[in-house]
Amino acid sequence: MDSALEQARTLFFQGVEHFEAGRLEQARTAFEASLSFAPGRPSVAGNLGITLFHLGRHAEAVPLLELATGADPAYADAWASLGLAHEALGRWQEAVDALEQAIRLSPGQAALQLHKAQCLLRQARVPDALRAFDQCLATAPEFAQAWSARGSLLRELHRLDEAAACFEKAIAFGGDAELNGYYLASVRGNAASAVPPTPPRRYVEGLFDDYAADFQQHVVGQLRYEGYERLLRPLQAQAGTGKTFRRALDLGCGTGLCAPLLRPLADAVDGVDISRAMLDQARRLGIYRELTHADITAYLAAAEETADLVVAADVFIYVGELGEVFRHVRRLLAPSGRFLFTVEAPGDAQAAQQELQLLPSLRYAHSEQYIRRLAQASGFRVDEIARAPIRHDQGRAVDGLYVYLA
Repeated sequence: MDSALEQARTLFFQGVEHFEAGRLEQARTAFEASLSFAPGRPSVAGNLGITLFHLGRHAEAVPLLELATGADPAYADAWASLGLAHEALGRWQEAVDALEQAIRLSPGQAALQLHKAQCLLRQARVPDALRAFDQCLATAPEFAQAWSARGSLLRELHRLDEAAACFEKAIAFGGDAELNGYYLASVRGNAASAVPPTPPRRYVEGLFDDYAADFQQHVVGQLRYEGYERLLRPLQAQAGTGKTFRRALDLGCGTGLCAPLLRPLADAVDGVDISRAMLDQARRLGIYRELTHADITAYLAAAEETADLVVAADVFIYVGELGEVFRHVRRLLAPSGRFLFTVEAPGDAQAAQQELQLLPSLRYAHSEQYIRRLAQASGFRVDEIARAPIRHDQGRAVDGLYVYLA
Protein backbone atom coordinates (compact mmCIF):
# COMPACT_ATOMS: atom_id res chain seq x y z
CA MET A 1 0.00 0.00 0.00
CA ASP A 2 2.78 2.40 0.93
CA SER A 3 4.45 1.70 -2.42
CA ALA A 4 1.21 2.46 -4.28
CA LEU A 5 0.77 5.74 -2.42
CA GLU A 6 4.37 6.68 -3.12
CA GLN A 7 3.83 5.95 -6.82
CA ALA A 8 0.65 8.06 -6.76
CA ARG A 9 2.50 10.94 -5.09
CA THR A 10 5.39 10.82 -7.57
CA LEU A 11 3.05 10.77 -10.56
CA PHE A 12 0.95 13.56 -9.04
CA PHE A 13 3.94 15.88 -8.75
CA GLN A 14 5.00 14.99 -12.28
CA GLY A 15 1.50 15.96 -13.43
CA VAL A 16 1.71 19.28 -11.59
CA GLU A 17 5.07 20.00 -13.21
CA HIS A 18 3.71 19.19 -16.68
CA PHE A 19 0.59 21.29 -16.10
CA GLU A 20 2.55 24.34 -14.92
CA ALA A 21 4.77 24.04 -17.99
CA GLY A 22 1.73 23.92 -20.29
CA ARG A 23 2.24 20.27 -21.25
CA LEU A 24 -1.41 19.37 -20.79
CA GLU A 25 -1.44 15.92 -22.41
CA GLN A 26 1.55 14.80 -20.35
CA ALA A 27 -0.15 16.21 -17.25
CA ARG A 28 -3.32 14.29 -18.05
CA THR A 29 -1.40 11.03 -18.45
CA ALA A 30 0.44 11.53 -15.15
CA PHE A 31 -2.70 12.44 -13.20
CA GLU A 32 -4.62 9.48 -14.64
CA ALA A 33 -1.78 7.16 -13.65
CA SER A 34 -1.67 8.73 -10.19
CA LEU A 35 -5.42 8.23 -9.77
CA SER A 36 -5.09 4.56 -10.67
CA PHE A 37 -2.80 4.14 -7.64
CA ALA A 38 -4.98 6.29 -5.37
CA PRO A 39 -8.60 5.96 -6.60
CA GLY A 40 -10.94 8.73 -5.52
CA ARG A 41 -8.23 10.97 -4.09
CA PRO A 42 -9.76 14.50 -4.31
CA SER A 43 -6.55 16.40 -5.03
CA VAL A 44 -5.67 14.09 -7.92
CA ALA A 45 -9.23 14.01 -9.26
CA GLY A 46 -9.39 17.80 -9.07
CA ASN A 47 -6.12 18.32 -10.92
CA LEU A 48 -7.11 15.79 -13.56
CA GLY A 49 -10.49 17.50 -13.95
CA ILE A 50 -8.88 20.93 -14.27
CA THR A 51 -6.47 19.55 -16.88
CA LEU A 52 -9.30 17.94 -18.87
CA PHE A 53 -11.18 21.24 -18.75
CA HIS A 54 -8.17 23.05 -20.22
CA LEU A 55 -7.97 20.37 -22.91
CA GLY A 56 -11.57 21.11 -23.85
CA ARG A 57 -12.79 17.70 -22.65
CA HIS A 58 -15.56 19.25 -20.59
CA ALA A 59 -17.91 16.29 -20.18
CA GLU A 60 -15.06 14.13 -18.86
CA ALA A 61 -13.92 16.88 -16.50
CA VAL A 62 -17.26 17.39 -14.75
CA PRO A 63 -17.52 14.16 -12.67
CA LEU A 64 -13.92 14.48 -11.51
CA LEU A 65 -14.44 18.11 -10.50
CA GLU A 66 -17.67 17.20 -8.72
CA LEU A 67 -15.82 14.49 -6.81
CA ALA A 68 -13.09 16.97 -5.83
CA THR A 69 -15.44 19.76 -4.74
CA GLY A 70 -17.67 17.30 -2.90
CA ALA A 71 -14.73 16.05 -0.87
CA ASP A 72 -13.17 19.49 -0.44
CA PRO A 73 -15.77 22.30 -0.61
CA ALA A 74 -12.98 24.90 -0.27
CA TYR A 75 -11.27 23.78 -3.52
CA ALA A 76 -11.68 27.11 -5.38
CA ASP A 77 -9.85 26.18 -8.58
CA ALA A 78 -11.95 23.05 -8.99
CA TRP A 79 -15.16 25.06 -8.48
CA ALA A 80 -14.01 27.55 -11.13
CA SER A 81 -13.20 24.86 -13.69
CA LEU A 82 -16.46 23.06 -12.88
CA GLY A 83 -18.45 26.23 -13.51
CA LEU A 84 -16.67 26.93 -16.79
CA ALA A 85 -17.06 23.31 -17.91
CA HIS A 86 -20.81 23.47 -17.24
CA GLU A 87 -20.95 26.73 -19.20
CA ALA A 88 -19.18 25.12 -22.16
CA LEU A 89 -21.76 22.30 -22.05
CA GLY A 90 -24.67 24.74 -21.96
CA ARG A 91 -25.70 23.87 -18.41
CA TRP A 92 -26.33 27.43 -17.37
CA GLN A 93 -27.72 27.04 -13.84
CA GLU A 94 -25.11 24.45 -12.85
CA ALA A 95 -22.48 26.87 -14.16
CA VAL A 96 -23.87 29.75 -12.09
CA ASP A 97 -23.96 27.62 -8.93
CA ALA A 98 -20.35 26.48 -9.32
CA LEU A 99 -19.06 29.91 -10.31
CA GLU A 100 -20.71 31.47 -7.28
CA GLN A 101 -18.83 29.01 -5.06
CA ALA A 102 -15.55 29.86 -6.78
CA ILE A 103 -16.18 33.61 -6.44
CA ARG A 104 -17.13 33.23 -2.76
CA LEU A 105 -13.88 31.36 -2.08
CA SER A 106 -11.71 33.69 -4.19
CA PRO A 107 -13.33 37.15 -4.30
CA GLY A 108 -12.16 39.60 -6.89
CA GLN A 109 -11.99 37.26 -9.90
CA ALA A 110 -13.61 39.52 -12.44
CA ALA A 111 -13.36 37.00 -15.28
CA LEU A 112 -15.44 34.48 -13.31
CA GLN A 113 -17.96 37.19 -12.48
CA LEU A 114 -18.25 37.97 -16.19
CA HIS A 115 -18.87 34.30 -17.01
CA LYS A 116 -21.52 34.17 -14.29
CA ALA A 117 -23.26 37.22 -15.78
CA GLN A 118 -23.25 35.65 -19.23
CA CYS A 119 -24.71 32.39 -17.90
CA LEU A 120 -27.48 34.32 -16.15
CA LEU A 121 -28.19 36.08 -19.42
CA ARG A 122 -28.45 32.72 -21.19
CA GLN A 123 -31.29 31.91 -18.78
CA ALA A 124 -33.00 35.24 -19.59
CA ARG A 125 -32.45 36.35 -16.00
CA VAL A 126 -31.86 39.90 -17.16
CA PRO A 127 -31.95 41.84 -13.83
CA ASP A 128 -29.65 39.24 -12.22
CA ALA A 129 -27.29 39.42 -15.19
CA LEU A 130 -27.15 43.20 -15.06
CA ARG A 131 -26.33 43.08 -11.33
CA ALA A 132 -23.61 40.52 -12.04
CA PHE A 133 -22.09 42.78 -14.72
CA ASP A 134 -22.12 45.66 -12.22
CA GLN A 135 -20.44 43.49 -9.57
CA CYS A 136 -17.81 42.47 -12.10
CA LEU A 137 -17.07 46.08 -13.01
CA ALA A 138 -16.97 47.13 -9.37
CA THR A 139 -14.19 44.54 -8.98
CA ALA A 140 -12.37 45.53 -12.20
CA PRO A 141 -13.45 49.01 -13.40
CA GLU A 142 -11.20 48.85 -16.47
CA PHE A 143 -12.36 45.42 -17.69
CA ALA A 144 -13.11 46.26 -21.33
CA GLN A 145 -14.81 42.96 -22.16
CA ALA A 146 -17.26 43.40 -19.29
CA TRP A 147 -18.09 46.95 -20.38
CA SER A 148 -18.79 45.65 -23.88
CA ALA A 149 -20.98 42.80 -22.61
CA ARG A 150 -22.91 45.15 -20.32
CA GLY A 151 -23.39 47.53 -23.25
CA SER A 152 -24.77 44.73 -25.41
CA LEU A 153 -27.35 43.88 -22.76
CA LEU A 154 -28.39 47.52 -22.41
CA ARG A 155 -28.60 47.80 -26.20
CA GLU A 156 -31.02 44.86 -26.27
CA LEU A 157 -33.05 46.58 -23.54
CA HIS A 158 -33.18 49.72 -25.75
CA ARG A 159 -31.35 51.75 -23.09
CA LEU A 160 -29.30 53.19 -25.89
CA ASP A 161 -27.54 56.11 -24.17
CA GLU A 162 -26.37 53.84 -21.35
CA ALA A 163 -25.25 51.25 -23.89
CA ALA A 164 -23.27 53.88 -25.79
CA ALA A 165 -21.47 54.92 -22.60
CA CYS A 166 -20.48 51.27 -22.00
CA PHE A 167 -19.08 50.83 -25.50
CA GLU A 168 -17.13 54.07 -25.13
CA LYS A 169 -15.67 52.72 -21.87
CA ALA A 170 -14.78 49.44 -23.59
CA ILE A 171 -12.87 51.30 -26.30
CA ALA A 172 -11.18 53.61 -23.78
CA PHE A 173 -9.94 50.64 -21.75
CA GLY A 174 -8.40 48.85 -24.74
CA GLY A 175 -11.29 46.75 -25.99
CA ASP A 176 -11.61 45.76 -29.65
CA ALA A 177 -12.01 49.16 -31.31
CA GLU A 178 -13.56 47.84 -34.53
CA LEU A 179 -16.14 45.66 -32.80
CA ASN A 180 -17.07 48.13 -30.08
CA GLY A 181 -17.11 50.93 -32.61
CA TYR A 182 -19.66 48.94 -34.60
CA TYR A 183 -21.79 48.43 -31.50
CA LEU A 184 -21.45 52.12 -30.64
CA ALA A 185 -22.57 53.20 -34.10
CA SER A 186 -25.70 51.06 -33.80
CA VAL A 187 -26.91 52.98 -30.72
CA ARG A 188 -25.62 56.47 -31.49
CA GLY A 189 -28.03 57.28 -34.29
CA ASN A 190 -27.23 57.21 -37.94
CA ALA A 191 -25.49 60.27 -39.28
CA ALA A 192 -24.42 59.07 -42.71
CA SER A 193 -20.76 59.71 -41.94
CA ALA A 194 -20.95 57.52 -38.80
CA VAL A 195 -22.50 54.38 -40.31
CA PRO A 196 -19.90 51.61 -40.74
CA PRO A 197 -20.26 50.40 -44.35
CA THR A 198 -19.87 46.74 -43.33
CA PRO A 199 -19.91 44.78 -40.07
CA PRO A 200 -16.73 43.21 -38.68
CA ARG A 201 -16.43 39.77 -40.23
CA ARG A 202 -15.68 38.11 -36.90
CA TYR A 203 -18.94 39.48 -35.50
CA VAL A 204 -21.09 37.96 -38.27
CA GLU A 205 -19.12 34.72 -38.47
CA GLY A 206 -19.18 34.23 -34.70
CA LEU A 207 -22.88 35.09 -34.49
CA PHE A 208 -23.92 32.45 -36.99
CA ASP A 209 -21.44 29.79 -35.96
CA ASP A 210 -22.96 30.02 -32.48
CA TYR A 211 -26.47 30.15 -33.92
CA ALA A 212 -26.22 27.26 -36.40
CA ALA A 213 -27.63 24.38 -34.34
CA ASP A 214 -30.83 26.23 -33.38
CA PHE A 215 -31.10 28.55 -36.37
CA GLN A 216 -34.09 27.14 -38.23
CA GLN A 217 -36.12 26.46 -35.09
CA HIS A 218 -35.46 29.99 -33.87
CA VAL A 219 -36.01 32.03 -37.02
CA VAL A 220 -38.92 30.03 -38.43
CA GLY A 221 -40.53 28.91 -35.17
CA GLN A 222 -39.97 31.90 -32.89
CA LEU A 223 -39.39 34.83 -35.25
CA ARG A 224 -41.95 33.50 -37.78
CA TYR A 225 -39.49 34.22 -40.57
CA GLU A 226 -41.22 33.97 -43.93
CA GLY A 227 -39.04 36.12 -46.15
CA TYR A 228 -37.41 33.27 -48.06
CA GLU A 229 -40.75 31.69 -49.00
CA ARG A 230 -42.40 34.96 -50.00
CA LEU A 231 -39.34 35.98 -52.05
CA LEU A 232 -39.35 32.80 -54.13
CA ARG A 233 -43.12 32.41 -54.46
CA PRO A 234 -43.40 34.34 -57.78
CA LEU A 235 -40.71 32.16 -59.37
CA GLN A 236 -42.43 28.99 -58.22
CA ALA A 237 -45.70 30.18 -59.70
CA GLN A 238 -44.03 30.93 -63.04
CA ALA A 239 -41.98 27.76 -63.22
CA GLY A 240 -44.78 25.23 -63.36
CA THR A 241 -43.25 21.78 -63.49
CA GLY A 242 -40.07 22.38 -65.48
CA LYS A 243 -36.58 23.61 -64.56
CA THR A 244 -36.33 27.30 -65.34
CA PHE A 245 -32.69 28.06 -64.47
CA ARG A 246 -29.40 26.39 -65.26
CA ARG A 247 -27.60 27.48 -62.08
CA ALA A 248 -28.96 29.13 -58.95
CA LEU A 249 -26.57 30.84 -56.54
CA ASP A 250 -27.79 31.13 -52.95
CA LEU A 251 -25.89 33.99 -51.30
CA GLY A 252 -25.70 33.66 -47.52
CA CYS A 253 -27.34 30.27 -47.80
CA GLY A 254 -27.09 29.58 -44.05
CA THR A 255 -28.53 26.20 -43.10
CA GLY A 256 -30.24 25.89 -46.46
CA LEU A 257 -33.76 27.23 -45.95
CA CYS A 258 -33.98 28.22 -49.62
CA ALA A 259 -32.54 24.99 -50.98
CA PRO A 260 -35.73 22.87 -51.14
CA LEU A 261 -37.49 25.76 -52.90
CA LEU A 262 -34.65 26.29 -55.37
CA ARG A 263 -34.15 22.64 -56.28
CA PRO A 264 -37.30 22.40 -58.51
CA LEU A 265 -36.27 25.61 -60.28
CA ALA A 266 -32.62 24.98 -61.19
CA ASP A 267 -30.41 22.25 -62.62
CA ALA A 268 -27.72 23.10 -60.07
CA VAL A 269 -27.87 25.00 -56.77
CA ASP A 270 -24.70 26.40 -55.20
CA GLY A 271 -24.38 28.20 -51.88
CA VAL A 272 -21.94 30.48 -50.10
CA ASP A 273 -21.93 31.54 -46.46
CA ILE A 274 -19.58 33.15 -43.96
CA SER A 275 -20.38 30.58 -41.26
CA ARG A 276 -18.74 27.19 -41.50
CA ALA A 277 -21.16 25.76 -38.92
CA MET A 278 -24.12 26.91 -41.01
CA LEU A 279 -22.64 25.26 -44.09
CA ASP A 280 -22.26 21.99 -42.18
CA GLN A 281 -26.02 22.06 -41.61
CA ALA A 282 -26.73 22.94 -45.26
CA ARG A 283 -24.52 20.12 -46.51
CA ARG A 284 -26.68 17.53 -44.77
CA LEU A 285 -29.60 18.41 -47.05
CA GLY A 286 -27.84 16.87 -50.04
CA ILE A 287 -29.26 19.56 -52.34
CA TYR A 288 -26.37 21.93 -53.00
CA ARG A 289 -23.92 21.02 -55.73
CA GLU A 290 -21.22 23.16 -54.13
CA LEU A 291 -20.96 25.02 -50.83
CA THR A 292 -18.28 27.64 -50.23
CA HIS A 293 -17.16 29.13 -46.93
CA ALA A 294 -16.48 32.79 -47.69
CA ASP A 295 -17.54 36.37 -47.24
CA ILE A 296 -20.18 37.08 -49.88
CA THR A 297 -18.51 40.15 -51.38
CA ALA A 298 -15.10 38.47 -51.56
CA TYR A 299 -16.65 35.36 -53.12
CA LEU A 300 -18.44 37.36 -55.80
CA ALA A 301 -15.30 39.37 -56.59
CA ALA A 302 -13.33 36.18 -57.26
CA ALA A 303 -16.11 34.18 -58.97
CA GLU A 304 -16.07 33.46 -62.68
CA GLU A 305 -18.91 30.98 -63.25
CA THR A 306 -22.11 32.65 -64.35
CA ALA A 307 -25.51 32.08 -62.78
CA ASP A 308 -28.95 32.82 -64.13
CA LEU A 309 -30.59 33.08 -60.72
CA VAL A 310 -28.96 34.81 -57.74
CA VAL A 311 -30.89 34.82 -54.46
CA ALA A 312 -30.10 36.54 -51.15
CA ALA A 313 -32.86 36.01 -48.58
CA ASP A 314 -32.50 38.10 -45.40
CA VAL A 315 -28.74 38.30 -45.94
CA PHE A 316 -27.94 41.89 -46.84
CA ILE A 317 -28.97 43.01 -43.33
CA TYR A 318 -25.55 41.61 -42.33
CA VAL A 319 -23.65 43.01 -45.32
CA GLY A 320 -24.34 46.75 -45.22
CA GLU A 321 -23.06 48.66 -48.24
CA LEU A 322 -24.23 46.80 -51.38
CA GLY A 323 -22.57 48.67 -54.25
CA GLU A 324 -19.83 46.10 -54.80
CA VAL A 325 -22.26 43.20 -54.45
CA PHE A 326 -24.50 44.67 -57.17
CA ARG A 327 -21.58 45.23 -59.54
CA HIS A 328 -20.29 41.67 -59.20
CA VAL A 329 -23.73 40.07 -59.47
CA ARG A 330 -24.33 42.06 -62.65
CA ARG A 331 -21.02 40.79 -64.03
CA LEU A 332 -21.84 37.16 -63.19
CA LEU A 333 -25.50 37.14 -64.13
CA ALA A 334 -26.28 35.37 -67.39
CA PRO A 335 -28.38 37.13 -70.03
CA SER A 336 -32.03 37.10 -68.98
CA GLY A 337 -30.91 36.20 -65.46
CA ARG A 338 -32.72 37.23 -62.27
CA PHE A 339 -31.43 38.75 -59.02
CA LEU A 340 -33.82 38.39 -56.07
CA PHE A 341 -33.26 39.54 -52.50
CA THR A 342 -34.79 41.00 -49.36
CA VAL A 343 -33.59 43.88 -47.25
CA GLU A 344 -34.99 45.27 -44.01
CA ALA A 345 -37.02 48.41 -44.61
CA PRO A 346 -36.39 51.62 -42.64
CA GLY A 347 -38.81 51.97 -39.78
CA ASP A 348 -40.33 55.41 -40.40
CA ALA A 349 -40.65 58.16 -42.98
CA GLN A 350 -37.70 60.13 -41.64
CA ALA A 351 -35.45 57.04 -41.60
CA ALA A 352 -36.49 56.21 -45.14
CA GLN A 353 -34.71 59.34 -46.31
CA GLN A 354 -31.40 57.80 -45.24
CA GLU A 355 -30.12 55.24 -47.69
CA LEU A 356 -28.25 52.97 -45.27
CA GLN A 357 -28.88 52.59 -41.55
CA LEU A 358 -27.27 50.48 -38.84
CA LEU A 359 -30.03 49.63 -36.38
CA PRO A 360 -29.70 48.92 -32.63
CA SER A 361 -30.44 45.28 -33.56
CA LEU A 362 -27.01 45.33 -35.30
CA ARG A 363 -28.77 44.78 -38.62
CA TYR A 364 -28.71 47.15 -41.57
CA ALA A 365 -31.79 48.71 -43.14
CA HIS A 366 -31.74 49.81 -46.79
CA SER A 367 -34.10 52.35 -48.33
CA GLU A 368 -35.97 51.77 -51.57
CA GLN A 369 -34.27 54.89 -52.97
CA TYR A 370 -30.89 53.28 -52.26
CA ILE A 371 -31.83 50.01 -53.97
CA ARG A 372 -33.15 51.80 -57.05
CA ARG A 373 -30.05 53.97 -57.28
CA LEU A 374 -27.70 50.98 -57.11
CA ALA A 375 -29.80 49.03 -59.59
CA GLN A 376 -29.64 51.82 -62.13
CA ALA A 377 -25.91 52.39 -61.59
CA SER A 378 -25.18 48.66 -62.02
CA GLY A 379 -27.31 48.16 -65.13
CA PHE A 380 -30.23 46.25 -63.62
CA ARG A 381 -33.87 46.57 -64.57
CA VAL A 382 -36.20 46.82 -61.58
CA ASP A 383 -39.11 44.45 -62.14
CA GLU A 384 -40.67 44.92 -58.72
CA ILE A 385 -40.00 46.18 -55.21
CA ALA A 386 -42.69 45.16 -52.74
CA ARG A 387 -42.94 45.97 -49.03
CA ALA A 388 -44.19 43.20 -46.73
CA PRO A 389 -43.24 41.53 -43.41
CA ILE A 390 -40.17 39.31 -43.38
CA ARG A 391 -40.23 38.17 -39.73
CA HIS A 392 -41.49 39.15 -36.28
CA ASP A 393 -39.46 40.64 -33.45
CA GLN A 394 -40.88 40.81 -29.91
CA GLY A 395 -44.32 40.14 -31.34
CA ARG A 396 -44.18 42.90 -33.96
CA ALA A 397 -43.92 42.42 -37.71
CA VAL A 398 -40.65 43.64 -39.24
CA ASP A 399 -41.17 44.94 -42.76
CA GLY A 400 -38.78 44.25 -45.57
CA LEU A 401 -38.41 45.10 -49.24
CA TYR A 402 -38.76 42.20 -51.67
CA VAL A 403 -36.65 43.13 -54.67
CA TYR A 404 -36.77 41.56 -58.15
CA LEU A 405 -34.10 42.69 -60.60
CA ALA A 406 -33.18 41.52 -64.07
